[in-house]
Formats: sequence, C-alpha cells, structure tokens
Amino acid sequence: MSFMYNPFPFDDPKPVNRPELSAQTVSSIVGGGTANVVKKFMAGIADQARSKGLIIAFDGYITAKWDLFISLMGRECDAIGLQLETVDCNAATLKSGKEIDEIIDPMLIWDEKIDPTLLYGKVYHGGYKGLIDAQKAQAFIRDIPARKAAGKIVAVYGYGSLIPEFRDLYDIKVFFDITPKNSILRIRGGEYANLGKKHTGIINRTIRRCYYCDFENAVQLRKELFASGAIDWYVLDNDRTHLQMMPFAAFADICAQLVKYPFRAKPCYLEGVWGGTYMKKLRHLPEKMRNAAWVFDFIPMEVSVLVEAGKEQLDINYCSFVHKEGVNLMGEKCVRKYKGYFPIRFNYDDSYHSTGNMSVQCHSGGAYNIEHYNEFGRQDESYYVVVTGHEAKTFIGFRDDADIPQFFKEIEDADTKHIPCDYMKYVSYEPSVPGLQVMLPAGTIHSSGRNQVILEIGSLTIGYYTYKMYEYLRLDFDGKQRPIHTKLGEETVRQDRRYSVIHDPNSPEYIVQKPRLAASGEGWEEYILGENPQVYFSLRRLEFEKTCQQNTGDRFHVLALVDGEKVRVRSVEHPERSFEMEFMDIVCVPADMGRYVIENLGPEPIRVHKTMLRDGFENDPA
Repeated sequence: MSFMYNPFPFDDPKPVNRPELSAQTVSSIVGGGTANVVKKFMAGIADQARSKGLIIAFDGYITAKWDLFISLMGRECDAIGLQLETVDCNAATLKSGKEIDEIIDPMLIWDEKIDPTLLYGKVYHGGYKGLIDAQKAQAFIRDIPARKAAGKIVAVYGYGSLIPEFRDLYDIKVFFDITPKNSILRIRGGEYANLGKKHTGIINRTIRRCYYCDFENAVQLRKELFASGAIDWYVLDNDRTHLQMMPFAAFADICAQLVKYPFRAKPCYLEGVWGGTYMKKLRHLPEKMRNAAWVFDFIPMEVSVLVEAGKEQLDINYCSFVHKEGVNLMGEKCVRKYKGYFPIRFNYDDSYHSTGNMSVQCHSGGAYNIEHYNEFGRQDESYYVVVTGHEAKTFIGFRDDADIPQFFKEIEDADTKHIPCDYMKYVSYEPSVPGLQVMLPAGTIHSSGRNQVILEIGSLTIGYYTYKMYEYLRLDFDGKQRPIHTKLGEETVRQDRRYSVIHDPNSPEYIVQKPRLAASGEGWEEYILGENPQVYFSLRRLEFEKTCQQNTGDRFHVLALVDGEKVRVRSVEHPERSFEMEFMDIVCVPADMGRYVIENLGPEPIRVHKTMLRDGFENDPA
C-alpha cells in the first residue's frame, strides 16, 4: 500500500528495462490512445455480444478510471448496433457511507496530542467483502445474470467487483492498474473519494484512509486475482487518454521475462524542507523543483518498473510485478516469510547544501506495530553515507552522559512553548565520511545531518512510523511549525542505546560496526558493513577494479553503485541478460538469477553497496 503523500509530478525517463519479449506478446499490446484501445477491444467481442450478449466487469487499483473507456464503448456500440448498459457495483453492493465510517474510523487515531498530523491507524484486513451489504450483494447476484441478452453488453464497474463472490457473474474480466505515484497524484487532484464517500475529503485524511483500508483491499484482491489467473484483460491506466491494454497472458509473460534480468525501478522524487541539491543535479530533475529531499529509488510500495515492449513503454506498478513473479524474484522462503511482499526498501535522503538536518526521530518495534497498527512487524533502518560536504554528521544513539528525562522535557517544551532544545547535549553523532554505515534497529534515536546524501535501507514497513522527536522549531512549506510526536517517541525510543554500547563489538547493540572481510576472489573483495540479529538484512560492500563475481543462491541482491562511473550487471549463463547502472543507480538482481558478474565500464575503482537477506532471516521474529 502506498503512503507517499506528495510526490513531485515528474516521470524519470532513464530507468528503462528491455527484456527480450516474444513477437506474440509485443503484438498483443494495444496502445495508440484510449479510443484506439476501445475500438480494438470492441472489435474482438462484437460477434459474441450479438449472439449471446456479454457481461463485462471492470475492477482495478484505487483511483483507476473506467469512465472514458466505458463511454467510448457506448460510442462503438451505437456505431455497430449493440446496446450498452452500465452498473455501478459499488453503489449496488456496498454498505452505506455511515456504516463504512463506523467500521473504519474507530481504527484510526483521532487524538492530535498523540498523532498531531493524523497519519496513523490500524490496517483493515476485512477486504472488500467486509464492506459489502449482504442483502444488497444477494440482490446483485440475482440481478446481473438477468440483464444479459443477445445484442447487449452489460458493463459492471467498481472497486471490488471482481471479488470471488461476484466473479462467476461475468463473461469477461478486466483489471485496470496504475502506479502508486499516479494514484496519489489523482487523490491530491481531488479525483478520488474513499470507499463509501460521495466526494473527496481533506487530502491527508483521504490518503490515510486509503493506506489503512482502500489500498489494502485493492492490493489483496489484485494479488489473489493474479495468483488465480482470473483476469482476461490487463489495462495500464496511468494516463486515461492513453490506456495500454493487453491479454493477461501477455502481462504474465512480460513479468516472466523481466524477472530473468537485473532490473531498475522508476524512482519517485519528493521535496522536503531540509532537502538538498545533490540528487537534483545528478538526476537532471526539473528546475522548478525546490529540492529532492527524498529519492524513492526502490521503495517497493511506491515505485514502478518501466518496460520497453516494441513501440510501447509500459509503466507497471512494482507490486504487481512482485505479485506475479514473487518466487523467482525473491525466493520461496522470502515469499512465505513476508506474505508475498518485497521485504526491503531503498531510498536516498539528500541534505547536501541544505537548510538543516533531518528531524531527530525514531521508529517503533515489532510488538508495538502489530498491536497499534495491525502491521507486519518492526521498522528497522540503516544509513550508508555516499556523499558529504563540510562538517556533515550522522546522529545515532544517545550520548553516554545524556540526561534523557531532561531531553524529553525539552522536546516537549519545544513543541508546546517553542523553546529551542540543545539536542547536541543528548544525541550522539558520527563524523560523516563516504562509506560510513550505521544500523538503526527499531527504537534507535537518529538523524541524517545536513550536507550529505545517504542511502537509507529499511525493513518492510514503508517509512511513516517515523516519530519526530525534535524538528528545530522549523516551519514547513505552508509556514506552520512542523509537528512532532513526543508521546509516541517517548513510548518507543530505546534509552539504552548510548554511544559506548552501540560501538561495543561485544554488545548485542553493536550497530556502528567496522567493515570486516566476508569473501574475496580474483581482483575483488566483499566486506560486511552491518549485520546484527535485530535486523533481518545484511549490508555489504563489493570493492574491485575490473570485475566481481557473485551468486544469488536463493536470495535476491540489491546493488547500489556508490563509487565509480558505470558498471554492467549481467548473468553468467546468459550474458545478454544485463543492466548498465550509473553512479547511485540501484539495481535488483532476482533470486533466480544465480551466478552473475559486475563489470567496470569506467576507469576508476568501483564500490558497490550490496543488500541481501541475512542468514536465518526466515526465523526472524516480528
């Protein structure tokens, strides 16, 4: 589920994946504008509609839009002598808006003293079925078949119209998919109202309800539809005037071919008050962007994958790809452990030449997240410093001499009385240099200081269980003082993680580690930068000048080029299956790839950051 509040509306054209696709698959993709897509669709079903009639269902990811497609169907029907009838499945089957509010609202936090931005709540796991009125559903099931008649098309549309209870009603099943970024942009543009609502509401509240209910329902249904192969047609709805349609078998083949290659996701870029300038210049981002504070290079719930398919460029929701090729992509043990979700997320935080530090913050642990949010487990993170300027610092843990109760008092005064807190008296820091790796198990107080770019790597939770404990009395873009989560921070921060403890190799809290050699071969070395039983992923660095041999075994690898100009990542058995990555690109090597090699395409030594699930991850507690 996406929790990306305000992505910048920019489509990065560079990260295009080019798997070898069959001529049959490529030729089955229909583009050329929505009118052309509908014309081709209608041409394929017209004879059957004339002889027997057809009932067609349109479902999709949240914010998908069927209105133009169905309207153009009506135009085509008029031209060829068919009748079109439309049925709004949501209007016909959902509980009333009041009843749905009574189910969902109690699961959300409304106390602004606890959650000042009203971000949080509990994930609703009841699915679309839990929001459907049983009597309305029975009437719907009786009514729809009775509408079918020769010469007639009945178009049933709505979120959840393809749940198993309704699926047998339809002759043709169509699923509209959309990238998380485009979905959020539609919500922010007022183009979506939550399930049961008649119109869109306050943006942040609409997005929160999407995360805890609407998105979750859509994700779980899509996963089940893909697993059962229940879809006939798959439609990419990123631009309602330029839909791209293909048989579901073609979409499945595209995913099956892509997972044979190293691949790169399409990033999302977000502005922030502490944002810097480095990534904006490196990635040639639009001048009108204030900065690129966050670069969501490979956050699974937020990104997409661009695939070249003949003349069409397909922008596919990354989670859809994961649903379709989970085992080949992640390995069977990983799929089983993390319920089909891609379990690690990657982004860059850029404070280079910025106005200040990120907030002093912490994240909650497994038991807390399960009890309070119905989430999978804890939120762990890590920082790897890639680029620094003068006097850059990475804050982690409390100082040995910190008076923590006094710290809590001062951050409370900062929030309520606007009195600055001398946070340097309490929070420890590391002088930032390229190559510094720190681990941030849940509960660790931390911050990325100004004047650096860090590679942030985190666990399955997507990053918004971030409790800001101090924000330097800073104003947000709207001119209001940024809120902090004093109560949540005090409840979840680990007070025992102090400087001497987190640097002690004999302590279980050893999270600022020194690199240690793990493996080597001809011309290359692999170092463990961070590995701790409290974090289920292992952080490593590959160092070489020409080539480096690797093997995925049964676990995916995620690579970031953190020093050097350009490398090629390619399969050993199939050298044509490759991807060329430039400085700070992030590439995933699927678990099923096995042996692969990284080749230096530039003149200088190479440093590649590698992340993988650590040994024994399948036994990791929540």
